[in-house]
Amino acid sequence: MTGDALAQLAADLPEGMVVTDPDILAGYRQDRAMDPGAGTPLALVRPTATAEVQAVVRWCAAHQIKVVTRGAGTSLSGGSTAVDGAIVLSTERMRDLRIDSTTRTATVQPGLLNAEVKAAAAAEGLWYPPDPSSFEICSIGGNVATNAGGLCCVKYGVTVDYVLGLEVVLADGRAVRLGGRQIKDSAGLPLTKLFVGSEGVLGIITEVILRLLPAQPAASTVVGVFPTVAGASSAVVAVTDRIRPAMLEFMDAVAINAVEDMVTMGLPRDAAALLIAQSDAPGVAGAEEVALIQQAFESHGATECFMTDDPVEGEAFTAARRAAIPAVERLGSLLLEDVGVPLPALPDLIDGVARIAAAQSVTISLIAHAGDGNTHPLIAYDPGDSAQHDRAQDAFGQIMDLAISLDGTITGEHGVGRLKKAWLPDQVGPDVMQLTAAIKTALDPDGLLNPGVLL
Repeated sequence: MTGDALAQLAADLPEGMVVTDPDILAGYRQDRAMDPGAGTPLALVRPTATAEVQAVVRWCAAHQIKVVTRGAGTSLSGGSTAVDGAIVLSTERMRDLRIDSTTRTATVQPGLLNAEVKAAAAAEGLWYPPDPSSFEICSIGGNVATNAGGLCCVKYGVTVDYVLGLEVVLADGRAVRLGGRQIKDSAGLPLTKLFVGSEGVLGIITEVILRLLPAQPAASTVVGVFPTVAGASSAVVAVTDRIRPAMLEFMDAVAINAVEDMVTMGLPRDAAALLIAQSDAPGVAGAEEVALIQQAFESHGATECFMTDDPVEGEAFTAARRAAIPAVERLGSLLLEDVGVPLPALPDLIDGVARIAAAQSVTISLIAHAGDGNTHPLIAYDPGDSAQHDRAQDAFGQIMDLAISLDGTITGEHGVGRLKKAWLPDQVGPDVMQLTAAIKTALDPDGLLNPGVLL
């Protein structure tokens, strides 16, 4: 391909939409996973409309140039890492938003941040539930691409449960509409769900129709302080065996102290673990759920159990949990895990991570959306210490092996990306990998979309 071809693409699009400045491109090479294998893109394109995305994809197809779709760059699995000679297509300027309170839907372009959609819905007395810890900085497009979860997923589900429709640009440049604003739709294959969680390898999402709910009821918060991690993990199983709380989060001692070091909140530094639970059930049902949570915490060894109906106090504890990753990141470079297991296996997973940390002599902080079995072991290491780096990498793989051995998953909400694809066949098996490759080939026969992800 010649420079004239790229110049023609730039001429066909609005002025300034195609960027080749090396200093700007450098900021789009990596996402938050900081994949060391990131390449140098040919150019960056920042479209604002579906037709512009189609023009880029058609140009890439004509010249056999690969294209990596990027949202806010918050991927924790290397899902939007740049590839040498590829186009990085950033959706950050695709920001249209329409709320329809009659159908309780939001029609949004992928560049909108999760927090912005929440705020727009709230202004209409509605609620968009999916809430990744990074909700203030992650985009809806990225959420859909990875089927993101969050703190309230234990009761309210993940992104796919709120996607009613999509507009997707396929690898040949066609734009297709899937689903719509209707709640029920059984017409044809469930293609909408096929694209949710597909990590950009099947098409480029340019519009999303999201289901909204009435505003969330006020929640009561219960905080349990535990002297042992085993007691806390057993308490999680005891709670979820009886009810589905609105939230049930776990922080270990490393995370507690890291958060307290970063933002003084009065967290118990001597605790081995902290559980933060919420109930938003109304009236008597809510009181019964709170009592059950407290009883489960206390019967599994909690030395302190604190309950509040004050939303400000409750949000303070939620904010502490959300702050865990950036707080632990201050301890060193991070390898961020996202493994999940069936709830009865949660204590075994937590114990196994501790054994791996000890065997590899690395610091691993474990935080979790414990109510749905999705954990985030955070491996902190000194990047200047090659031996420690190697041990951290070994621990990373061993944790995924552990999750698979417990009938779990290597990713609950972050996606496979480029960093975890080596372990995907061990989880799903050769037949599913073959089926995945067949679907990819059918929709993207030249392998131009997000190469190196999943397969």
